Amino acid sequence: MSSLPSPNLAGLPRHLLFSICARIGGSGLDSDSFECLKASYGAGILGLAVAYDNRQSVIPAKYIHSLRWHPVRLLSGLGSKYYYGAKKHALAKVAAKKLSSGKYDLFHSWAGDCLETLRVSKAMGIPSLLEIPTWHRNKGVLKPDRLTKSERVLAQTKGFEGFRNRLLVTRQMQLEEYELADIILVLSSKAEETFLTAGVPKEKLFSLPRGTDPNRFTPGSFPSIFRAVFTGALIKRKGVHTLLEAWDKLKLKNAELVLVGAVHEEIKPYLERFAGPSLRLTGYVKKPEDLLRQSTVHIFPSTCEGSAKVTYDAAACGLPQISTHEAGDVVVDGLNGLVVPCNDVDSLAKAIQHLYDNPSLVTQMGAAARQRIVENFTWDHYRARLLDAYRLAMQRV
Repeated sequence: MSSLPSPNLAGLPRHLLFSICARIGGSGLDSDSFECLKASYGAGILGLAVAYDNRQSVIPAKYIHSLRWHPVRLLSGLGSKYYYGAKKHALAKVAAKKLSSGKYDLFHSWAGDCLETLRVSKAMGIPSLLEIPTWHRNKGVLKPDRLTKSERVLAQTKGFEGFRNRLLVTRQMQLEEYELADIILVLSSKAEETFLTAGVPKEKLFSLPRGTDPNRFTPGSFPSIFRAVFTGALIKRKGVHTLLEAWDKLKLKNAELVLVGAVHEEIKPYLERFAGPSLRLTGYVKKPEDLLRQSTVHIFPSTCEGSAKVTYDAAACGLPQISTHEAGDVVVDGLNGLVVPCNDVDSLAKAIQHLYDNPSLVTQMGAAARQRIVENFTWDHYRARLLDAYRLAMQRV
């Protein structure tokens, strides 16, 4: 669904350098980065993207520098968190070398992926944007800029363990990224709030909510039973344990809770405790839209997100949602769903009961959810906002 005009090229950079430790065109963050690159490629300003891999064919391969065969892969046996950090450091080094060539006039990357590249960007006077997938590293809590006790222990460890620790992306590194970037892209009002609390000037922040494909995610028909669905990793951070307790407390008749996503170890005790005939687990599914179209309400009581993509997808499918302020800004309380405090079993149960008791409200909020997406949160809207962010960064030179 493309309802926006072709981009206005005025004020845009000539050659953008983009970097991300993701597979362009995969799923999750990988698909978001692909949509991001489509904005610059469509505007004719993409110079090069440095990424961990390339899994798409829309953007010609000459624009993607893949690290698929980079020597950093030899470190994969060190353990996931150390290898994860090593990949990010390798990406930053490659991107820094590319930026040093003088071919690019704007740099865009993601938090944790680009400290060395941002240092080069600042030294060369090349404007930069830093995208934040969740919140400020301090998560809205005031912390000293100096090393904490645990951070000092990590930094002072020697030998092989010290070598592995130096591969990690530390809080101090990310704080330096925040300082070096000219523009910080935040996904929601809650994410912005965490940066303001940490003392980052508001004028340095640019709101860039995500998008979805309303042609793929379309409304279905409400089922004959009250079917609540959760989509995402089954972990505490996303409030799954709170949802399970609230659902068990209600004992609703002719109702079903469907959990869509990979089960993590930390949530297994809750699944055992609250198991019952009204609870169904599907595991990971490739086409979540099929389950969304067969549901009554989407519930996503997360405690920490940038702006959860599943909330965009569910809204596009015409589902009212019960969510939290911490999950993003897609749900407007009373318009297209209900917003409850995170980690609050009673409030969540009350919201579920309210929609269960009011099917006409479900229909009304579902229609409003779809309309809000079509009018504000398609990938076309996202790309238009991103180009505006590029224009703003170019004005900061």
